Amino acid sequence: MPSFKVYKGSAEGIQEGLTTKPSLTGDQTFVKVSASGLCGTDLHYRAAGIVLGHEGAGVVQQVGPDVKHFKIGDRVGWGYQANSCGLCEQYLSGNDEYCPEREIYGEATLDQGSFGEAVVWREAFLFKVPDTIPDADAAPLICGGATVWSALHKYGLSSTSTIGIIGVGGLGHLAIQFASKLGMNVVVLSTNESKKDEALKLGANHFASTSKAEAIDIGPSKLDAPVVTASVETKWETYMPLLKPQAMILPLTVHFGNFTMPHFPMIGNGLRIQGTVIASRLELKRMLDFASRHNIRPVTMLFPLNKVGIEDSMKTLSDGKMRYRGVLVAQ
Repeated sequence: MPSFKVYKGSAEGIQEGLTTKPSLTGDQTFVKVSASGLCGTDLHYRAAGIVLGHEGAGVVQQVGPDVKHFKIGDRVGWGYQANSCGLCEQYLSGNDEYCPEREIYGEATLDQGSFGEAVVWREAFLFKVPDTIPDADAAPLICGGATVWSALHKYGLSSTSTIGIIGVGGLGHLAIQFASKLGMNVVVLSTNESKKDEALKLGANHFASTSKAEAIDIGPSKLDAPVVTASVETKWETYMPLLKPQAMILPLTVHFGNFTMPHFPMIGNGLRIQGTVIASRLELKRMLDFASRHNIRPVTMLFPLNKVGIEDSMKTLSDGKMRYRGVLVAQ
């Protein structure tokens, strides 16, 4: 059987390997990778012995017998989820990302990912890339863009909401753009005052520094929803005075400690903590369409999709020097 090159993480660093390409069955689709985003989650798995990458874009090369919508030559993207049961309540209600039998990055399809020459993926979990979005921009949108879009779009926020974006990085710079184009009042909160001009250029209405001890000035309106995109643990005592009663807190970044918050201020002000993971397929499709129409694009740094490029990009990200999404591009 033919095979294709893939790149695995390991305790010794990035390892080049091969994955066997099966004969396609059902709605399986063989896609040649043209670009892959680099996500913070890839750093979590870099020593796990699995093929890395889950923000992919590429071109369909071959289709299985039950593929209905894609044809050879189509540009497609794929993300964190590879499969679900198709029967459960979560799936049927459009929340397939919470299917108890979901197959997601790090837990399934361990022998392939977007860090490679190709993938074999179900058509049901592929997404058409709009003609207006290049592959190198589409790849980071598939996960990073979809994550912030789902948080802003799925939980009752609207154009009248005041949104606080905590952190200007891989997720934050996309959250600013989506929230702005959705008509929201966007307040950026960052410890790095040098990012003010860029945050305002991306669409923020107000920038507030959180690096000083005095009270934080966020302008005339308190926050309906702080969106946590910073990679460090949030000290909620600092942010409590900025929140409206019944505000919704949306933590998007992953760390493996506890989520801690002052107890009485939380219940006394009716605050809600809304967990949110990857986007559903419906939200992901909506996100790509919205990003295409409103010219929302990630700010990227490009690296070659090979062993050296992957190692360089991961070091850039772990050193905090990525601006703002790393993208690996097939040579």
